[in-house]
Amino acid sequence: MSTSAHFAVGTQLAQLGHSTVFDVLEQACLRYGDKTAFSCGSDTLSFNILSAKADLFARFLRHEAGLEPGDRLAIQLPNLLQYTIAIFGAMKAGLVIVNTNPQYTPYETRHQFADSGAKAVVVLDKLVPMVRKIQNETQIKHLIVTSTDDMLNPIYESDEPDVTRFMQALRQAEQLPTAQTERGLDDLALLQYTGGTTGVSKGAMLSHRNILSNVLQAVSIIREGDVEYGNEVRVSPLPLYHIFAFTANCIASVYTGFHSVLISNPRDLDSMIADIKRQPITLLTGINSLFVSLMAHPDFDSIDFSRLKWVNSGGAPLNTEIARRWKERTGSVVREGYGLTETSPVVVASTAFTPYKEGFIGRAVIDTEMKTLDDNGHETAPGEPGELLIRGPQVMQGYWQRPEDTAEAITDDGWLKTGDVGVIDEEGFLKLVDRKKDMILVSGFNVYPNDIEDAAMRHPGVRECVAVGVPDEKKGEAVKLFVSVNDPQLDEAAIIAHCREHLTGYKVPSSVEIRDDLPKSTVGKLLRRVLRDEARGQAAS
Repeated sequence: MSTSAHFAVGTQLAQLGHSTVFDVLEQACLRYGDKTAFSCGSDTLSFNILSAKADLFARFLRHEAGLEPGDRLAIQLPNLLQYTIAIFGAMKAGLVIVNTNPQYTPYETRHQFADSGAKAVVVLDKLVPMVRKIQNETQIKHLIVTSTDDMLNPIYESDEPDVTRFMQALRQAEQLPTAQTERGLDDLALLQYTGGTTGVSKGAMLSHRNILSNVLQAVSIIREGDVEYGNEVRVSPLPLYHIFAFTANCIASVYTGFHSVLISNPRDLDSMIADIKRQPITLLTGINSLFVSLMAHPDFDSIDFSRLKWVNSGGAPLNTEIARRWKERTGSVVREGYGLTETSPVVVASTAFTPYKEGFIGRAVIDTEMKTLDDNGHETAPGEPGELLIRGPQVMQGYWQRPEDTAEAITDDGWLKTGDVGVIDEEGFLKLVDRKKDMILVSGFNVYPNDIEDAAMRHPGVRECVAVGVPDEKKGEAVKLFVSVNDPQLDEAAIIAHCREHLTGYKVPSSVEIRDDLPKSTVGKLLRRVLRDEARGQAAS
C-alpha cells in the first residue's frame, strides 16, 4: 500500500531539474539567501555563506587534495557547521560521502575506511591519533582536520605533510578554479554503513536520486502551510552521521529553508537546553531516550514551547507513555516514523493530515509501497503479520561490493526485504510486531550482536559469548552479554572494560552474565534465541 499523492516523486524531481544533492542548496540560496541555514552555539551560516564555503571546499577537494568524481571522502565529525560545509562541498565536487561515527574506536573505524576505499577524511583534531593507528590499513592519504571552535578561532597551520586544516583548505581554495560536479541522479552520493546479523558492516549505496526522492517524501509529511518555509527553527540533536538526521535535519531542512540548530553533544543537557532557550524553536527532532532525558531535567518546564509546531521521533520506537507525558507537559504531539538505512531512510510516518491510531506508526510516504509476506513467501492479508517488504525510489542501489548480500536483500522486481515483522491494516497503517531477530536497538542506534561478540572474543579469557538485547526504560534496549570463560578469575567488570576499549559507548554491554556453559543446538550452534528469551523474561518479571 502507498499513500496517495497528486503527482509522483519522479515528476517532482523532473520539475525541479535537480541532478545532485548540491542542487538543493543552490535552490535554497535563491529562495532564502541570507536567512540562517544552520547554527551551532553562537556560530551561524546563512544559505548563501554555506553555499560559498561549500564551493570553496569543493575546489580544494578536487584541485588540491586531488580527489576525482566518485572517490570516497570519509567524514568523522560531531554536529558542527564544518560538517554541513563538508557535506555540500563533497556533493559539489562529485565525491561519495562515507559518514563515520566519531565515537568509533579504531577497531570499528578501520572496516568502514578500508571497505569504502576512502582516500581522504574530514576529522576532528582529537581523533587524529586514532586515525593514525589504522591509516596504513586503509587508502586514506589526506587528513582534513578541524576543531570544535574552528569557526570562531580558526587554525590554519599544520606540521604534518598529509594534514590540511579545514579553515586553511577554504582559504587556499580562493585561488583555485571552480569544481565541476560531473554527477547525475543515478550516481552514488553516499555510502551509509549499516550492520548485519552476520557481523559484517555493509555500505548501503545511496544515489543522488535515492536521497533527493526521500527528501521530497519527507517534506510531503509537513506541507507548506502547516509550516512556513524559510521561517521555522528546528532543533537537531541527532547526529548528522546518522542517516535520519543526514536526510531530514540536513538536506530536507535546507530544501525547506528551515534554520537548523545543531546540537554537538546532546548528552550535555544543560548546554542543549541553553541552546533551545536562545531560539524561538518551532520544530524538534528526537528519539525516545532524548525525550526521557529532557523531561527528567530540572529546567525542562522552564523552556518556552508555545511556538512548537511539530515534534517527530525517528531511529527508535516511541514509547506511548513517553509520548503522552511529552504532550501533557509541552502541548505538542510527538509523531513517529519508521525507516532504514537502506531506504535513505524514511518509509512510514505519522502526519498532521492522517488520523492517529494508537499502536500504529503511520502510513507509507508518497510513492512507497509496502507488503508483508508469510514464511512461504505469500502476501498476508490486512491485519496479519508477516515480513515487511518496501519498494520505492528511496530504496538503495545495493550493498557496496557485496552482490550476494544485495541479491539476498532486494528482489528482482525491486522489493527490499526488511527482515522486520509488521502488520498493515485495511487503511494502510503499519504496526511493527518484531524487528530483525538479532538486532538490538540502543537509543536509536542499530547494534548487531556479532559486533559485540567479535570484540569480546578478542579477550583471551573469553571462551564463548552471546550478546542479546533486554528492555531498558531509557534506551529502549540495553546489551546483555552471556559469557563462558577460560580464565576463572575473569569477572564482569574486566569484560566490560575490555569491550569499552574496542566498542563505542552505546555498544558496550550494560551487564555480563558468566556461565559455565552456554546453550547449544545438537550441531553445536550457540542458541541466541534461548538466551534472549530468557533474558527478556527475567527483565519482564
